[in-house]
Amino acid sequence: MSEQTVLWHKANNIGWITINRPSVRNAINFEVMEKLSALLNTAKMDDDVKVLIITGAGSKAFCSGGDLSAFHSLKTEEEAFGMLSKMGDVLDKIFFFPKPTAALINGSAVGGGCEIAAACDIRLARAESKVGFIQGKLGITTGWGGGSYLLERIGQPEAMDLLYSSSPVTAKQGMDLGFLQYVIKGSSKKETERYLKRYTAQPLSVITSYKTLQLSRLDQQKIKQNVQHEIRRCAKLWASDEHHRRVEAFLKKAKI
Repeated sequence: MSEQTVLWHKANNIGWITINRPSVRNAINFEVMEKLSALLNTAKMDDDVKVLIITGAGSKAFCSGGDLSAFHSLKTEEEAFGMLSKMGDVLDKIFFFPKPTAALINGSAVGGGCEIAAACDIRLARAESKVGFIQGKLGITTGWGGGSYLLERIGQPEAMDLLYSSSPVTAKQGMDLGFLQYVIKGSSKKETERYLKRYTAQPLSVITSYKTLQLSRLDQQKIKQNVQHEIRRCAKLWASDEHHRRVEAFLKKAKI
């Protein structure tokens, strides 16, 4: 029996979604996308869940983004757009989720992993974690909507610095930029539960009312529009020779 690629666990009014592909740094493939989407629906409908946490299995990586070995076969703009849109729908569900969401960054979060984290309401990270929107190093941009969500989460200069540089930063730097809200020094899951106990102590009706207040302040149609444009721009770059050349070099280096 094959191992589950995404795990679901519920305890103390917290729903845990864990991307369970540690051997490939919890990279996203089509199966993971489908399971994430289904579990988001499960958590949304479960009144025992007051807060949703997304994390990665193991201690090395939260998520390394898209599985390049699986997606490098997508060569054209339309092929890329289909894949990017599928994960874009998952991030849309996270960003507009009716309950608070948190990313527990248990290791490195790079590329699409940072996009998932940006879609969450808050981000907690282990002290040794690094985060980075490194897509530029592969000749593409954020392609799941993460750039748009990042600009909703933190100040524009700080967001653009992360995007333009395509470089990872430390947990401390992530805190200084406003991307991270809390740095964990002990047992990540226990400390996360302690941190979020302030939320789960409140009635679900209070939690969801405040989340509605938060979402009602946003121009949701504009955000969704921005995300679609972002996905399309990434799809165009995905089809470029520059991107394919950089991915081939990366995969060749990974095999050494």
